[in-house]
Amino acid sequence: MLQVPVRGDPNQSSTKAVILVGGPSRGTRFRPLSLDVPKPLFEVAGHPIINHCLKAIAKVEDVREVILIGYYDETVFRDFIKDASTEFPQFRIQYLREYTALGTAGGLYHFRDAILKGKPERLLVLNADVCCSFPLGEMLRLFEEKDAEAVILGTRVTNEAASNFGCLVSDSHTKRVLHYVEKPESHISNLINCGVYLFATECIFPAIRSAIKRRTTRPRLLSYPSSDNLESSFVAGDDEDGEKNEVLRLEQDILSDLADSNRFFVHETKDFWRQIKTAGSAVPANALYLQKASPPPSATIVPPVYIHPSATVDPTAKLGPNVSIGARVVVGAGARIKDSIVLEDSEIRHDACVMHSIIGWSSRVGAWARVEGTPIPIGTHSTSIIKQGVKVQSITILGKECGVGDEVRVQNCVCLPYKELKRDVANEVIM
Repeated sequence: MLQVPVRGDPNQSSTKAVILVGGPSRGTRFRPLSLDVPKPLFEVAGHPIINHCLKAIAKVEDVREVILIGYYDETVFRDFIKDASTEFPQFRIQYLREYTALGTAGGLYHFRDAILKGKPERLLVLNADVCCSFPLGEMLRLFEEKDAEAVILGTRVTNEAASNFGCLVSDSHTKRVLHYVEKPESHISNLINCGVYLFATECIFPAIRSAIKRRTTRPRLLSYPSSDNLESSFVAGDDEDGEKNEVLRLEQDILSDLADSNRFFVHETKDFWRQIKTAGSAVPANALYLQKASPPPSATIVPPVYIHPSATVDPTAKLGPNVSIGARVVVGAGARIKDSIVLEDSEIRHDACVMHSIIGWSSRVGAWARVEGTPIPIGTHSTSIIKQGVKVQSITILGKECGVGDEVRVQNCVCLPYKELKRDVANEVIM
């Protein structure tokens, strides 16, 4: 367990917050970026993904403790927690490590004693890989107004995209959730689960316990359809009550049962939302966050743009919209960067063009080179496209310390770290 002392008493809080950060085995879709930094610590709009969650939680006045739950090694978050505790002195931040992947509900239940310490009445649960405005205040007001057991954040997507998410059927007048299905095989609703929850602590843990007891009567292995391909299975080890610790998910195992009660409600956000699952999805997430805070427009800056103070940008370069420039990046004369993330210590040489791309740490894009992806419609929740009958990333991604030669064009490619590209390449994964 990793924690930093708090300025204040967490026992005075009626609301605790948990951020589910996952672990290394589930970051495969974020490669090649996750080869060098854990996904929750990847910088989007100039800050680690998880930092955006903390900023939202900091606006909830009575939160005095934030618990990160995952199965990364404790050392992964040590420096981040130290820095975040200075930025957010109003609450204590601690990391609790699962010995193995327990699932979104299993991790909560495994650490229930730590979560319930101080007897909080409410529990905020956020998935770390979510990009949104986190309207936690509105969720809390709805929770109090309805005397709810649970409030879930929902948003509308296209009917075609809905089946990729958990879908909710709700009463439009009362906002009560009538039905919940995770990734339904047929269309039931375009109102989807955003991965942000508010639970009454007196209800959520008994609900998980009931799910565990029901599962003991089922076959030993249960596999759920999921792009993460994570099986729900028994895990060796008992808790203090003698029950098997089992992979349990809020989405598949808990939420549908909560919908059977009369006290499960949905707050539907009209603001932005998307998941940060694949490496390419960091680019649209970067754009969404940047649109909330950006420098004023100028002849060479088309907002929203984030530029780290240590970066060097030639005044003749043109940046934006939706661009993040990391620490110590050098952008040469006449360069053009749009809808992209350029990570620290990289160099974009003169007259190069970078669009719809992520340039990895310490990478180099040569003079007059062109690194680009393919624009996708706003609101699309996928970064995959079909090129010449093959499914490829719409976002071009260069891993750590990659080099693109002068006048070389790279389009719709994923390039693993330490590669030198000396010829034009398109629609490939460069190993």
